Amino acid sequence: MGIRIRTNQLIYIIDLEGSLDLYESNRLKELVMKMIEKKVERFILNLRDIEALDSSGIGAFIYISSTIKKMNLGLAMANVRGPVRDIIEKTKLMNYFPIYEKMDDAIQALSDLA
Repeated sequence: MGIRIRTNQLIYIIDLEGSLDLYESNRLKELVMKMIEKKVERFILNLRDIEALDSSGIGAFIYISSTIKKMNLGLAMANVRGPVRDIIEKTKLMNYFPIYEKMDDAIQALSDLA
């Protein structure tokens, strides 16, 4: 899996690509935790280029989301589609994650946070 980080003002966008399996899920969790330690407060997980997701990937999303919620930070997921969307829907987690169809909508939602 490839991970690329970019910024839009105070929002850090994590572009993910490939497959989110056990190894890559741990890598993603560690990355987000390091970013939190560096005082990053707003995150977008861009899932546009994720081709496959297993249970450890879902677990990573739950862990990241719950950690960010507990710390009153901002999280959004953007471009959730195809098989990844199907898995999130089947696990009944569509309402658990703050999901936006378009990157612009996710950026706007996090920009509105005070």
